[in-house]
Amino acid sequence: MKQSEPFVFSTRVVGFPILFVLLIWLVFWFEVRFNVNLNIYGVRPREISGLRGILFSPFIHGDLKHLFNNSVPLLVLSMSLFYFYRKISWQVLLIGLVVTGLLTWIIGRPSNHIGASGVIYMLAAFLFFKGVFSGYFRLVALSLIVVFLYGGMLWYVAPIEPGISWEGHLSGLVTGLGLALIYRKNIAKKPKYEWEKPEYKAEEDLFMQHFDENGNFIENRFKQKEEDSEDNSEITYRYFYKKTEDKKE
Repeated sequence: MKQSEPFVFSTRVVGFPILFVLLIWLVFWFEVRFNVNLNIYGVRPREISGLRGILFSPFIHGDLKHLFNNSVPLLVLSMSLFYFYRKISWQVLLIGLVVTGLLTWIIGRPSNHIGASGVIYMLAAFLFFKGVFSGYFRLVALSLIVVFLYGGMLWYVAPIEPGISWEGHLSGLVTGLGLALIYRKNIAKKPKYEWEKPEYKAEEDLFMQHFDENGNFIENRFKQKEEDSEDNSEITYRYFYKKTEDKKE
């Protein structure tokens, strides 16, 4: 498959998401191994020092359950991003991470907001709305898969459970929708079949020659052509002789 084609599988499709998730696990291991609490580096709304959490908070998690619940969807959604939207994948990921954190800093409660769930909501929203806006069957199918797998996350954009940063979830959802609108024109071109291409000539297509101008199938069309050709054509044979001299012994 050529690199110019929209959907290309490469090592980056798997490599970068795995590195992202691996880094999150390394940060958690560092906290446990050295008994360090990095929660202070989360997003603290409307505090200048809390702005650093925009970059650091996605890599910090409260416990193993929190880490595991974020690792699987983060891996799946980021791989989908790098495969289906290769050209804009880094833009979406980096801009989405910063904007999600900034919105959380603006609307969040006074607390330490940590975890990659905001990025997950951003990716899920972007993949869903981008596929719907594109109208391309592969991307629409991806949107349906995202809804099937992670549609239940929509409940957590509201304050239904204490201790969960619904503000981060809501910020990610809004950011993903905004990015899908911004990049709505950057879609993969629908593939054209041979008969849709401008250089296509129906009279040269052996398959189409089995049908008449009304689309009706013509039986034994080529057999009849061969019979007519045999009856009406003349075969001419031409012989050329070249005189050669006998070799002397």
